[in-house]
This record gives sequence, structure tokens and C-alpha cells, in this order.
Amino acid sequence: MHSNFTILSIIVPCFNESDYVEKMLTRLLQADLHYPIIKEIIVVDDGSTDDTAKKLATFVNAHPDKNLKIITHIKNTGKGSCIKTALLHAKGEILVIQDADLEYNPEDFHLLLAPIIRNEADVVIGSRFKGKAEHKGPFILHKIVNKTYTFISNLLNKQNLSDIHSCYKMMRIDVLRNISLKENRFGFDVEMIAKLSHQENVRICEVGISYHGRTFAEGKKINFMDGFRAFYCLIKYNLFSKK
Repeated sequence: MHSNFTILSIIVPCFNESDYVEKMLTRLLQADLHYPIIKEIIVVDDGSTDDTAKKLATFVNAHPDKNLKIITHIKNTGKGSCIKTALLHAKGEILVIQDADLEYNPEDFHLLLAPIIRNEADVVIGSRFKGKAEHKGPFILHKIVNKTYTFISNLLNKQNLSDIHSCYKMMRIDVLRNISLKENRFGFDVEMIAKLSHQENVRICEVGISYHGRTFAEGKKINFMDGFRAFYCLIKYNLFSKK
């Protein structure tokens, strides 16, 4: 068991999530980590144009005793940019990425923490395609694209993963800070997995998680252009820019 972990930094990229952000933050505060580790929540409001900023301020004011920080981007710059901004402020030894909607359940955090606490992994991905937990989605087209990209990724970086596009990625923070991250939008996930995979002695594993996918009508934001960019990043960061 690793006894030097005291803080889990939860990074939350957030753009126009006024319908979900308060419920999501409540879930984060209530989530049981199953380990004596403090939660640090860092929300990056990525230039939201709805009531997200107002609801975040109200929530923070209502919970003054919680370790909760809000950072604001004036303009929308993307998920990857939010993670890089939050990384500058994170104080934890471990970090996890949490989308600002309700697709992923923070009650699964302890599943991702376990291999790191046991010193069996440095990076843990929460797979939507493993385990027997409740799943809704991903929708068929997203699933096909994800499976295809994951297969290509595994061929290029010699991993055996099932879900490289999962939001839930938990890792020792020093491991992430040891690579140079360039992508600002959804290509960030592919870049991060590629560069971590090509690092010596970085151990990556997966655990099964629950998932409740939402539709575009419910606010899902990824699109075809994100898919094209992800493929470009898949090739670039596995073959030509590994560090």
C-alpha cells in the first residue's frame, strides 16, 4: 500500500453546463473515496455563456468549508486547455478528470484509486466496456469510432486498452506533469494516452465503471470534427511526437 497520497485533485472542465453543474458538484462532495484522502475540486469554467458561472458562484458560497476552487477562462478554449490550467493549481498527489455533466458517477472513484493506492498502476482508466456496472451508451456510432481508435492506439503504443476516450482517467500527478501536452480540445485524451504509453515505467491499467450517456438533445458536445482531430492526434502523437 502507498501511504504518501493525501489529496485527490478532481479537475472539472465546464462549458455551458448550467443544467447539471450543481448536481455534479453535489455528487463529487458526497462521493465516498473509501480511503483517507482529501478531495480538492478544481472547476474551470471555459467561457460559458449560460448561467454556469452564476450557479458555480452560488454553489461555492453555499459550501464555504469545502476545498472547492473555480477558475474562469474568458473565452472557450477546450477541454484540454481546462485540464492544463487546472494542473497549474492542483495540490494533490493524484488527479482525476470529471466531466461537468452526469454521465460519469464519482462513486466509482474508489475503483480507480485502488490500483494506485496498491502501487500496481500509475494511470488508471475507467472503461465503459468492462465490468458489470450499469451502462447506458455510448451510442452506436460513438462506440464504433471509439473501438476503432482504441484498436489503432493499442497497435501503435503496445497497450491493451478498451476505452481510450473515457473521461475517467486517474493518475499520479507527477506522471502527467512529466509530459508536454499540446492539445487544447478533445484531441487531448488521445495525446495524453499516447505520450503516457511511450513513457518508460509508466504502468497503465483499466477498471470497469458505470456510465449514463446523454444525447445531443441533452447537451452532449462532441462532434465529427472532434473525431477527425482525434484521429490526427492518434497518428501524430504515437508516431511523430511521443514526448
